[in-house]
Amino acid sequence: MRETLIHVIPALAGTEPPVTPDRDEARRWAEEELSKAQYAQARPSWLDQLWRDFLDWLSSLEGDGTSPESNLAVPLIIALAVVLIVVAVFVVRPRLNATRKASVTGIYGKDTPVDAATYRKRALAAADDGDWPSAVVDQFRALVRSAEERDVIEARAGRTADEAAGHLGQAFTPAQLRLVDAARLFDAVRYGEQAATRPDYDELRKLDTDLLALTPDFTGQGQQGFAVPR
Repeated sequence: MRETLIHVIPALAGTEPPVTPDRDEARRWAEEELSKAQYAQARPSWLDQLWRDFLDWLSSLEGDGTSPESNLAVPLIIALAVVLIVVAVFVVRPRLNATRKASVTGIYGKDTPVDAATYRKRALAAADDGDWPSAVVDQFRALVRSAEERDVIEARAGRTADEAAGHLGQAFTPAQLRLVDAARLFDAVRYGEQAATRPDYDELRKLDTDLLALTPDFTGQGQQGFAVPR
């Protein structure tokens, strides 16, 4: 026993007493530790953090059921669920329906396609009547039909606006982003029942004119979707 104490006492004598920091010192230590790279990499995204804050808020409402906050928890959760359902019905569902319809009917619908000049005349007549949705739809059809007539893309039934914009954007690189926007507008107006405006029609008409002035570039493009001589 005595020999054991002889070995233990020197070891204890060399041990520094534990340090108990005050509040400011503890905060500084924590900030220095959390500033290290490994902690920065492990931080959640802003969306994860928002979700965690929401869950923490819900947890704070839990109690013995007698406080006003805990009594409001269930109605608030139900109200939030109702809001999410309403958003899904009025925002998400029309977009899904638009995508389904677009993939079934294609740009020209079930009607036999006419030439680009006829689509342009129909668009202009609709614009004169203030029928901007019809003007936008027919002007986009004129744009695509014109590209088919110029042998930029092959004429194909069932092609969607997104597909047409993708192929044309590869052939007319300077207008690529405008073509994507035009396809989205076409789908939103024709299938999503979005209102169209005169500026929408004017932009499509200008895009149609600009494409006529551009020379398509098929460099590095594959054959699929393009009317390129084999």
